[in-house]
Amino acid sequence: MIKEKAYKLLAMQENISNRSAKDLIDRGLVFCKGRKVTVARGELDADSKFRVEKISKIKVVFEDKKIIAVDKPASLTSDEVEKKFDAKLLHRLDKGTSGVVLLVKDEDFQKKAIEEFKQKRVYKEYVAVVNGKVAEPFSIEDPIITIKKGNSFFSKISQHGKEAITHVEPLMIEGRKSKVKVVIETGRTHQIRAHLKSAGFVIVGDDLYGGKESKRLMLHAKKIELLGYSFQSPEPKEFSRFE
Repeated sequence: MIKEKAYKLLAMQENISNRSAKDLIDRGLVFCKGRKVTVARGELDADSKFRVEKISKIKVVFEDKKIIAVDKPASLTSDEVEKKFDAKLLHRLDKGTSGVVLLVKDEDFQKKAIEEFKQKRVYKEYVAVVNGKVAEPFSIEDPIITIKKGNSFFSKISQHGKEAITHVEPLMIEGRKSKVKVVIETGRTHQIRAHLKSAGFVIVGDDLYGGKESKRLMLHAKKIELLGYSFQSPEPKEFSRFE
């Protein structure tokens, strides 16, 4: 059987450029025979057929003269969200993470909000589905160091890292997976992903940290509170049943 690179086959099927095809694969939107295609340059049978998922639309949760709260879908970067609004990002979510992202419209408010983050006075609540049975609440306070390789990042526990505090609470167990509530006091790159891995509970769909294959990274930013504001994003439907 003749083989060809996945992104080239996808480009031919969808009648798009090779670059666009590679981007779709890198976003985790392309499936073949029921499995997510994760390596754009990986070789597949020349007659392979693909299914391409669509990215959900960005929803505005709240807006006033100071702030915009939006519900970011998985597969979009925070920078891509920022480009759609006349406001500046206050914080970021990983591309694979869905949920509440805040943008600010007022410079004075931005300074106050940044100080709230620095002083750890911002409440940040997530929900995640992990491999393993989480039966009891626990906290992780191991410092994290982040390594940059090209355009990507990888974080790990290190005594030379920066302070990182994560609190985990079980919500539901189904089979060998658990849904957990995660509250973070700090905001290190990939903090939740790295901390949960260190505790033996890798997030489902987290290819970078050894998670089992899934349609998406099962991490959602559910709630954030600061300076008298409180914003929430409902859990995506895939978080209700995950076995």
